[in-house]
Amino acid sequence: MQVNISGHQLEVTQPLREYIELKLKKLEGHFDKITNVQVTMCVEKLKQKIEATLHIPGNEVVANAEHTDMYAAIDALTDKLDKQLKKHKEKTQSLLQGATGR
Repeated sequence: MQVNISGHQLEVTQPLREYIELKLKKLEGHFDKITNVQVTMCVEKLKQKIEATLHIPGNEVVANAEHTDMYAAIDALTDKLDKQLKKHKEKTQSLLQGATGR
């Protein structure tokens, strides 16, 4: 999985980069077909915003989150991505089971 992290009006520090990569690796445990991830972080007044786009075969998963703390925003973002990936995985599994005549 290739991870691209960028920041608008914000320097992406090494601890932030490592924390994001750690959280994204946990997502791979639920869905191992993630090809690459684009993460964009920005600061608007008191809000820390983060958005991520995961590229998976035949689809994209997009989520965003905001919080006063960037680490809390990262946690909220990965929770949203995790839910979406689980839903996508269940949907594809049910489609495959339907195709086999179950």
